[in-house]
Amino acid sequence: MSSLANQLVRAEKEEIARAIRTLLARPFLAADDEPAAFAVIRKRREPLTRWFDYFCGWRLVVEPREGYARLVKVGSRPTATRPARRRAGGPPFDRRRYTLLCLCAAELLAAPVATIGMLAGRVARAAAVEPGVPPFDPVGADERAAFVDALKLLERHGAITATDGTTDAYLGDEEAKVLYRVDTTRVIRLLAAPVPPSRLPGAAGTPAALTVEARYGGDEPSETQRALWARHSVIRRLLDEPVVYRDELTPAQAAYAASLTGRRMIRRAAEEAGFVLEERAEGLLLVDTEATATDTRFPDDGGHAKVAALLLLDLLVTAGPLPAGRLDEEAAELLRRFPQWARAYQSDGGAPRLAADALAVLAMFGLARRTGDRVAALPAGARYRVDRGPADTEDA
Repeated sequence: MSSLANQLVRAEKEEIARAIRTLLARPFLAADDEPAAFAVIRKRREPLTRWFDYFCGWRLVVEPREGYARLVKVGSRPTATRPARRRAGGPPFDRRRYTLLCLCAAELLAAPVATIGMLAGRVARAAAVEPGVPPFDPVGADERAAFVDALKLLERHGAITATDGTTDAYLGDEEAKVLYRVDTTRVIRLLAAPVPPSRLPGAAGTPAALTVEARYGGDEPSETQRALWARHSVIRRLLDEPVVYRDELTPAQAAYAASLTGRRMIRRAAEEAGFVLEERAEGLLLVDTEATATDTRFPDDGGHAKVAALLLLDLLVTAGPLPAGRLDEEAAELLRRFPQWARAYQSDGGAPRLAADALAVLAMFGLARRTGDRVAALPAGARYRVDRGPADTEDA
């Protein structure tokens, strides 16, 4: 009987750990998209809710009847490494698309159903009266493309569902007929901010004010609140970022990560979530051996920029730091040697673009850093160094 009980406890721990990593990769998880994962999250929602609140200060909302789970993640610092994208693995949203996404979300709250033409008209009227927002004119193809990208992101999260027609039809025809069913609850859940915009006073109505968390005490925190902030902010970064370097932490965070209490908490969080913790003199990282929590990978041959990034990283590790212009030269040499590869970059100015995109990949994964005109590999980059084996020798 005790053996059976141990097996049940172990199975429960494994389910909770896998659910934690699943939610980290997909903070807005719909039952229709991943029924098996959602079933586990629904069954284990109480320990999951406690785990995220204790270690990260993040709120988990599970709605069994509505069929979704929402992990309300709040970043410990502003970052642009996880932008909304126009499609899976596609280009990131620009300012225009983010603006239209916000306008669409606001206008969708007005009715449970809407047509694409009706919504475009509402967005155009809203843009016309919002100070600082450029007018929206769906006659232009570029404007319609940005509008469609915003709508497709809302579709991916289940905030809207096309019941008649397809959103892509609007790209080529302003008169296309598309009917949407609106899930206003999911629209509201999209915003992950501790402070709702409607509660901000006029003078403090800035984006930074949305992320203020009262639990940490503001400008005059208590000792308990300081410790809480240190725990949450360090573990948030470990869960959100590929690698956390000690020199990038604040003094309070660095002190917490080096303390006996901090190290114990970090190790416990890693173990309970099913991660392998790597502790180095330079920093910390969490490894998910099953890649459940991984939203993007490196190395990965899924894109030309990632392939170029791996090749340039080896150069940076062995010969860096280097001037940024040297990376441009290396990218040009790659394009010259492989003229049938990376056709999107086989044009005037393609080499600098390829080098810049590769460097953006390395920076996103915490493998390289640009300071002024110099680019240097970071410590984690050494693990990708090419092993060329022992040098060939000849007998004398």
